[in-house]
Amino acid sequence: MAEQFEFEVVFALPEGDHDPFKLSDCVFEAGFEDALVGTGIAGLVAVELEAEGDDAESAILAVAAMLLKHFPAGTQLREVRPDLVSLADVAKKLHVKRQALQQREMPPPSQGGLYRVDELADSLEKAMAPKEGQRRPRFDLEPASNWLRAGRGARRINAKLTINALDPFSLNMNHRDEPEERRAG
Repeated sequence: MAEQFEFEVVFALPEGDHDPFKLSDCVFEAGFEDALVGTGIAGLVAVELEAEGDDAESAILAVAAMLLKHFPAGTQLREVRPDLVSLADVAKKLHVKRQALQQREMPPPSQGGLYRVDELADSLEKAMAPKEGQRRPRFDLEPASNWLRAGRGARRINAKLTINALDPFSLNMNHRDEPEERRAG
């Protein structure tokens, strides 16, 4: 059954000058009229959107593949978000203050005060479960559910990019167990 996922894909652009308006046009030509396009960092373009799919990983990869077809040749997938997030990021999505999350039992931070979004999602779901003699938290996960569900897929894709299991230019899986000459041919 198809679900909605909210995520951001970040691409590294090839060397050279790239007109931000043309990059935005590429996103819209790929069929993502509602996407937010960020071009504030030279050499990168970020696209935040919602997409439907059977699972987060396949939905994200399908969107990234469509976008790669429209971006300049040599563009590569750099990162998918949400992956590592701050409590402030999550609080903003939940429409609560960061302190409301700090009062809850949370997983340990993963890196420099950042949390793995899928671990946070699991903790928040557990916190929402009714417990004998305790008040339920006063936040609603629904506004952030599409974003939280995308986290596990984003983390898998980022891991595959990091270990070179996923080619950032074609989004094809690299076959590490094949001899080099078979991969080249």
